[in-house]
Amino acid sequence: MPPKTLLIPSLLDAHWPLLRWAFQSPAWTPVVLEGERAEVEDLGLGRTHNDLCYPFVLITGQVLHALHSGKYSPEHTGVLISQTGDGCRGSCLIRLLRPVLDREGFAQVPLLSFNVRGVERASALPVSLAMARRALAAAFWGDALLLMGNQTRPAERHTGETEALIRRWEETLSGDLAANRNLSPAAILRRCREMARDFQSVETRSLPMQNIALVGDVYTKYCSLGNWNLVKFLESQGCRAGVNGLTWYALYYLDSHLEIGPLPMRLGGKLLAALGEPMQRRLIRILREAGFTVLPPYRELRALAQKLTGTRCALGSGWLLAAESAAWVRAGYRKVLSGLPFQCLPGHIYGRGQYAALQRKLPGSLIVGVDYDASLRDGTVENRIRMLLDTTEAEILSGNEHDFGLQIEQDGRWYWLERKGESANTAEAYMFSTDESRELALKWASSYGSLKPGHYRVTKWFFEHRDSGDPTDFLLTAEFTLE
Repeated sequence: MPPKTLLIPSLLDAHWPLLRWAFQSPAWTPVVLEGERAEVEDLGLGRTHNDLCYPFVLITGQVLHALHSGKYSPEHTGVLISQTGDGCRGSCLIRLLRPVLDREGFAQVPLLSFNVRGVERASALPVSLAMARRALAAAFWGDALLLMGNQTRPAERHTGETEALIRRWEETLSGDLAANRNLSPAAILRRCREMARDFQSVETRSLPMQNIALVGDVYTKYCSLGNWNLVKFLESQGCRAGVNGLTWYALYYLDSHLEIGPLPMRLGGKLLAALGEPMQRRLIRILREAGFTVLPPYRELRALAQKLTGTRCALGSGWLLAAESAAWVRAGYRKVLSGLPFQCLPGHIYGRGQYAALQRKLPGSLIVGVDYDASLRDGTVENRIRMLLDTTEAEILSGNEHDFGLQIEQDGRWYWLERKGESANTAEAYMFSTDESRELALKWASSYGSLKPGHYRVTKWFFEHRDSGDPTDFLLTAEFTLE
């Protein structure tokens, strides 16, 4: 009997291309779901209550989009749902999604639960030793690709070289996983060392860029569908994104969530953690020796959290959010962006509740939270992110009130207006100090003449003063409409 199709909703972009092989078996062939945000969002909103969290809306939309596409026979298809088994409402995902599928005519499609706490035991996906071995390898290999890719891609000299290297290694490692090859701890780490050598060979440029650390909920940290392609957006703004590896979260989960559940699962989880911690320390050493920034091992992060906020709260990302924020700040990523799904109760109560206290305990850090929800538009979220990107504690310089440019929007694109005359620019520079506000009256008549009705934006260059003498320049804009 041929295997059935196992649909896996988006969650771990850097890891699913490899981690999906953990679920390959004579019974199932895994398929990781994709889809445009607007389409799956609309599908999910139309079938769920708007009080439910944003990840559930998107997961519901992805599953329905796949089942309605005609690509998969409902009689030979199942859906894999990962569940934390704690205060996260995702723990109820199967019971929430089941009636939705029944109403849509997919009562025959089983929902399989993947968890280590005995949640939904009647629907639990059996976990085998072979599955655990492949998952362990995929997690560490995915971490290596995630960490090195995010640090190499923004500075690559030849556009696309980093992504091509990631795809090439995904193909190679998928072959290992499919054949159950190179899955011993030593072989897993040997592959990581080979990957590090390849990433070191990518030609890069020395570019001024901001380091932005990403923390928060798992779905909005690792899933581009959930964070609206956040890493891509940050890189388009001249930033390098720091996203910590999945093995840190896995060790956090195994360490804090195994007090209940079936005894074999608890013992297996503790054994996996005992194996994973020394492997993680060796992975960190490999990547650091290759010149990449990596956060401290899990136990050191736990000790750091104990000093900052304590480790009693382990709902959602819990204390790990505080520990990762502090570790990134110490690693040179002093600006931290915490992404959370709107209506994520553990995230809002514990995550958002600790931002101010963390900044007081981490001098020089800047922590900004951003919510993701179907009720928000891209511009609202991007403006929130710019609060972090455009904030600096250094002195910045800019020209006087005559030193600016004008652009007009036509058909969704911005075009520079041509100057028609000489401005009375005396070339002096204004200095702006931290927390200082200043208003400038910009008069365009002498340079651009009379403007016709339309949507415009004024542009002005600023320069961040550095002691090294190597300034960073950035362009700020403000839009306005003439009627």
